[in-house]
Amino acid sequence: MSEPIVNVGILEQPVLEFAFHGDFECLSTENKVYGKSRASFRDGKIEWEGALYNELVFAPVSDSTSFFEIKNVIIGINFHWERKEDQQFKGGLKIVTDGDKLVAINQIGVETYLTSVISSEMSATSSLELLKAHAVISRSWLLAQIEKAKEMQTQAVHYDACVRTEESLIRWYDREDHTLFDVCADDHCQRYQGMTRQNKVVAQAVEATWGEILEYDGKICDARFSKSCGGITELFENCWEPVSHPYLTVLRDVADEDKMTDLTVEANAEQWIRSAPTAFCNTNDPDILNQVLNNYDQETTDFYRWTVLYSQEEISQLITRRTGIDFGVILELIPVERGTSGRLIRLKIIGSKKTLIIGKELEIRKALSTSHLYSSAFVVDTFDRVDGVPQRFVLTGAGWGHGVGLCQIGAAVMGAKGYTYNDILLHYFRGASLVKKY
Repeated sequence: MSEPIVNVGILEQPVLEFAFHGDFECLSTENKVYGKSRASFRDGKIEWEGALYNELVFAPVSDSTSFFEIKNVIIGINFHWERKEDQQFKGGLKIVTDGDKLVAINQIGVETYLTSVISSEMSATSSLELLKAHAVISRSWLLAQIEKAKEMQTQAVHYDACVRTEESLIRWYDREDHTLFDVCADDHCQRYQGMTRQNKVVAQAVEATWGEILEYDGKICDARFSKSCGGITELFENCWEPVSHPYLTVLRDVADEDKMTDLTVEANAEQWIRSAPTAFCNTNDPDILNQVLNNYDQETTDFYRWTVLYSQEEISQLITRRTGIDFGVILELIPVERGTSGRLIRLKIIGSKKTLIIGKELEIRKALSTSHLYSSAFVVDTFDRVDGVPQRFVLTGAGWGHGVGLCQIGAAVMGAKGYTYNDILLHYFRGASLVKKY
């Protein structure tokens, strides 16, 4: 099996500005293209150089020297550090329409893609073993998504990621949202920022693990990762579709696992979140954190345990704005169901106008932050009640992200302690095997 090609959604806008460096050919017209260019949405088609097209595909004549640039790419979408930057890409550029916008898609070899992904997720100061581990899980995740999409298309599977009733709204967010490309370039899938962030150490890690994937029971593992599990990992089915993956199990993020605490029990979860138990990811070592956190990530200072404060006015306006539902004055936030890491799967919001249970974890995080709450593993304290209405809400939480699979900060600590990439992978993905796919 040769190296697969992946289609990565980079930017969706009514107007796209881009530039070609080196020799490119427009496969739609069979003409060579050079320099700066611009495409616009018009009458359901792509307007480019005075003509209308259903799609445009630009391919490099020489992969080794040619690249293209896309202007004003949005990174960190809906996060507190969202911003725009110009990005450069190897491979081909495909432009299609979606609604009233154009979509820029990078067609790129998996291994080149991975070099950028890991450079976007990790620092050049990361240990080689950590980078190799991340190369394997990023490759595994990507190929598993492509494989799953093909299966769903072949079997004509209907995928619904939302269950809505009068009493509850349960929704999850996964890459099945994408139909025009395999994966997007933002945190929704994996951060991919083209040639903008690449380094030699990451290239070495990708080369050393070329084609290696995690496999379980003959299938590529849907290998997930997050910044910090908070000390205990979460189950896949508690964050996404109700499917169990045995290799994405609950585990204590320590070398010698002691007796597991059942954090699905509310009293246990509260005690766990209010304390700071020993874990690989419980670290403030700047050298280790610099390996995992890029500059914009380092704007987040507390992640293993954190606190967020809201006034009554702030939380009521926030929840209404983020959910699109007018709850009125927020009276209570009540845990209904927790997962294995203490993350809330279902949360009851009681307002003066509306009561509703929401989930899963990302839906909860989106409702309680202008971007995304660090995680859904939190407890709520209320203060200063006036006529039964709390005037202050304090959320005390644990971890950063969904907590499923590899814990990036925990893995960085393991790498610093001398664990091999195989050790790291088999710590977080129990029962999986390392296999060379191509």
